[in-house]
Amino acid sequence: MDRALLVLVGLSIFLFCTDIFNLFTPKPPKTTTHYPLLDADDPHQADPQLEQLLQEPLKFPTHQKSNGFGGAGIGSTINIDFCTSCSYRGTAITLKNMLVTSFPGVDVILANHHPPLPRRLLSKLVPVVQVGIIGTIMAGKHVFSRLGITTPPPWYQTLQANRFGSMASTWLLGNFIQSFLQSTGAFEVYCNGELVFSKLKEQRFPSETELRDLVGKKLGAGVWP
Repeated sequence: MDRALLVLVGLSIFLFCTDIFNLFTPKPPKTTTHYPLLDADDPHQADPQLEQLLQEPLKFPTHQKSNGFGGAGIGSTINIDFCTSCSYRGTAITLKNMLVTSFPGVDVILANHHPPLPRRLLSKLVPVVQVGIIGTIMAGKHVFSRLGITTPPPWYQTLQANRFGSMASTWLLGNFIQSFLQSTGAFEVYCNGELVFSKLKEQRFPSETELRDLVGKKLGAGVWP
């Protein structure tokens, strides 16, 4: 066994022993808080927290300023289709919160914008190729002997010379190719089935004010004052 495999085996044994140790380690006792008992017959003994609550002024609800759209979003649906493999989720959640606040009652749905069918099929084949290459490297020459191949091909000898590096490179390269095939760079916003903004066409993200005005026009609520 080479050094890389020894490190992997040692790390696995260490993690297993750590899990066993944590499993049989007793949990720390729960701390309990003791409160002093109040004598109901003693008029001079009072709860300081109760006195503090009684001295605080009462808070009455105040009238909040309307955002100008009222219930224009009731019964409407806004779809935001974005590329999940492009790290656009944070932007989508921010715009969703803005739309929900600006148009009470609107239903905002976030979904992945799928790539074309050929790219999706190729992205599904990448993990299969990864597992096949790594399994062939780990199995050794027995795979070729079972297939009736007496002499392994030259590319296998190259991979076998540095097994750990070959497996790591196969895994990283396969993940990069799969992410590339699944990425579309899309951020499409639909209001009741109608496209109101497309990043594929504009080559940029919409600002909050811009998207709010576009959706407001589609809902017939006018623009933001």
